[in-house]
Amino acid sequence: MSADSSQTDAPLDEGQPPDEAKRPMRFGKVAMTFFVCLGLLAGVGTFTFGYGKGASYLSNNPETCINCHVMQDHMDSWQQSSHHHVAVCNDCHLPHDFVGKWVTKADNGFFHSLAFTMGGYKDPIQIKPRNKRVTQSTCISCHKDFVHPLLPATAGHDMLSCAHCHADVGHAGR
Repeated sequence: MSADSSQTDAPLDEGQPPDEAKRPMRFGKVAMTFFVCLGLLAGVGTFTFGYGKGASYLSNNPETCINCHVMQDHMDSWQQSSHHHVAVCNDCHLPHDFVGKWVTKADNGFFHSLAFTMGGYKDPIQIKPRNKRVTQSTCISCHKDFVHPLLPATAGHDMLSCAHCHADVGHAGR
């Protein structure tokens, strides 16, 4: 027997070329566990997105905000406000630039869904400092001609919040 024939005497898996019969499995247990966990995460995420009416948050419809019962009082007060006919929730609570709008929407959506799922939020819900800055910026953006003399002389310096004096403009009686 030659040296070459001894290598061919080893049993081969049917249907596989000789080179592939000796290769170890491409995906190990760690990789399979990772993909199973990834699949579970995607499944739970898809279910949650559907159950939480996630697609509705991509719209500009104010009715979306009351998907969560904690927002009903805010919706009711907005409907009684002076801004009801000129602005919807997104006009005041999201930046007006494309990227800022979607980043803020995603950020708020994630943390709202986390808070509403896990609990631990104040009822009535309270605006966070970051979102107060967004709202202040949108007030100034819409009313820039009127408020220009009230803005700080140097950009970035503090000024009184518009909602300090006009707290019930967007949400009457709050």
